[in-house]
Amino acid sequence: MSDRSKIKMSHLSLAAFVYLRQSSAGQVVHNRESTRRQYALVERACDLGWPRDQVTVLDEDLGVSGSGVVERSGFEQLIAEVALGRVGIVLALEVSRVARNNSEWYRLLDLCSITDTLIADSDGLYHPGDFNDRLLLGLKGTMSEAELHILRARLDGGIRNKAARGELRRGLPVGLIWGDDDGEVLLHADEAVTGIIRTVFERFAEMGSVRQVWLWLRDQGLSFPLQSNRWPEIQWIQPTYTAIHHVLTNPTYAGAYAYGKTRQERYLDDSGRLRKRVRKLPRSEWQVLLVDHHPGFIDWPTYEANQDRIAANTRPKRHEPGGAVREGAALLQGLARCGRCGRRLHVNYQGRKSSPGYHCPGSTLVNGRGVYCLRVGGRQIDRAVATALLTALAPAGLEASIEAASRLETDRDAALAQWHLAVERARYETERAERRYRAVEPENRLVARNLERGWNDQLRKLAEAEAEMNRRQQRTPRALSLDERRKLEALGTDLEQIWGASTTTDRDRKELLRTLLEEVIVAIDRDASKAQLTLRWRGGALTDLEIDLKRRRTAPVRTDEDTIELIGRLATHYSDAVIAGILNRQGRRTARGLRFTANRLGNVRRYWNIPRFEPSAEPPDGEVVTVARAAEILGVAPSTLHRWLNDGFIAGDQITPGAPWRIRITDELRSRFVEQAPEDWLPMLEETKALGVSRQTVLQRIKRGELNAVHVRRGRRKGLRIKIPQTQPALFEDLSSHETDLQPVKTHENETS
Repeated sequence: MSDRSKIKMSHLSLAAFVYLRQSSAGQVVHNRESTRRQYALVERACDLGWPRDQVTVLDEDLGVSGSGVVERSGFEQLIAEVALGRVGIVLALEVSRVARNNSEWYRLLDLCSITDTLIADSDGLYHPGDFNDRLLLGLKGTMSEAELHILRARLDGGIRNKAARGELRRGLPVGLIWGDDDGEVLLHADEAVTGIIRTVFERFAEMGSVRQVWLWLRDQGLSFPLQSNRWPEIQWIQPTYTAIHHVLTNPTYAGAYAYGKTRQERYLDDSGRLRKRVRKLPRSEWQVLLVDHHPGFIDWPTYEANQDRIAANTRPKRHEPGGAVREGAALLQGLARCGRCGRRLHVNYQGRKSSPGYHCPGSTLVNGRGVYCLRVGGRQIDRAVATALLTALAPAGLEASIEAASRLETDRDAALAQWHLAVERARYETERAERRYRAVEPENRLVARNLERGWNDQLRKLAEAEAEMNRRQQRTPRALSLDERRKLEALGTDLEQIWGASTTTDRDRKELLRTLLEEVIVAIDRDASKAQLTLRWRGGALTDLEIDLKRRRTAPVRTDEDTIELIGRLATHYSDAVIAGILNRQGRRTARGLRFTANRLGNVRRYWNIPRFEPSAEPPDGEVVTVARAAEILGVAPSTLHRWLNDGFIAGDQITPGAPWRIRITDELRSRFVEQAPEDWLPMLEETKALGVSRQTVLQRIKRGELNAVHVRRGRRKGLRIKIPQTQPALFEDLSSHETDLQPVKTHENETS
């Protein structure tokens, strides 16, 4: 097998590849002699005749398994180089270093036989193209794969045998530690750690939801312990939903020892590569489950009840009731079932007040017709079920109120207890930091400064913890007085008042309902307008209820006739949004007393078949525009046009009070607005003196058309200019004689003169 005659000049002209591999990082660190032997193969390649510069070492796969599941970049590079015909010889310490599975090993052998590549190990030199050498190499590959199987089976057998006795030491969740004896598991010695774990179970028993427990811990500002192999001590962090869910679903907290809860599976990914994944197994397939193996925080029946409750909180499957309690007003959410097909009823909300309702899309699920199997409002049904519940609870009302009073007086606030432990923990850390600081030599400032900084940090954390604890102590409810206890006991006889109180949330009502009811079967008789309810109580008792679904008919709600008539007149000139603004300014309302909007007015218009506004196609000189648009066209302020409209100088129409003015732009109207005053046209003040009348009289004569007036848009003396009448020459002569006595009067855009 070490015949060097197999080495040809064609081999020596190519590269020599030395492949190195160790199965794990621990072997790379501790089994260094094996690594040295593999690197020594470089010298052997040189002894076989390859120059040192033609020897390539592939050590990328150190610490990578060769079982075929993990991707190896070094092996893939080796395969690529061999397939390209660039390799003369492949050197490895043994076959198990190259591959631990026959699929990769035989792939290398096939390529080497095709490209005339040699293989060398510690035993000899082989040519895969030779039958005898290939037979031996194949046998070595099979033995390498069998060796891996035997080693794995031997180790797994020992692990399973030890786990069957409950003595295999695996990682324990936070709050539990291993004892000195075989298989001994103890509670953590830190009261803060065990206290927060117990608080999680207590709050779940009260709230029934993992998410609600997590939100309560965040709301109370409590920290959660984190245990890791990287840190020797417990770390306190903000609680996460995953951590709370792990506590409530881990059987170790219930005193059980479990092993083999998962299984590794091999599969082919989309690219055809072999992968490995971990699949969680149901409890019936766990390899080891020892109940009452060690003391826990809860017992095993409580753990099973918690798992059932968590499973019921998730989205239920078809034909199954359940689901976590939500904040909606539908009382039978998750409990109602269809009396026709047996499916779980879905909840819907509709209307401005979000009235609850129930529906069963049975036909949709069966044949896709989109027809509801059942659809009914929920208020009457919820009211009937609540009445039946309060009737059933009436005998136990007094005992429940007394128990509530006793619990309020005796129970300690779990959050306050945890803050007491947090203060105690912070005080211990502060004292330890102080001892460290005082133990160091004062001259060693390099160390003393860091210890002093750590001591100050612990003092700050202690002060914050004490301040928070004092704040929470002040918020702690005081003990009930005798009068308050009597009032509380009196409420036990009036459960309906408690049920309908504003402090009782919908979630509280649903939680109370689920403690007594398992499901409510709803059947609807549309012809008789009745609902048949079957209440199945916990324990198997049934209660039948019949509800009348008839509704009182009210008078039809209609919009006022004058409003409808006005909308018809306005719709020929304005859009829905403008009409809605006009009606709102007039104080008009819809049939239900709401303000008009474009959508609501459009609904009224379509109901009464009133056509919508369509802009006209008139030429620009004759178009009808608003005051703002007319002011933009004529080059004046909108206030000037409003004043001319009120005085009657220009024509405009307003369909109804509050509606916008509409002005028709014509050549005659444009001629009334000029840049410069015409000759012999006087301002208002001079005109009043020339005519010997008041300003109001002049305005009235302009309005009647007896005087012509224009508006000057530019210059220092903007404003009205009035044409001098030709019928009063003496008056003009008198005006000329007094021309020197007249002073120029300044006019402004916002003045009439």
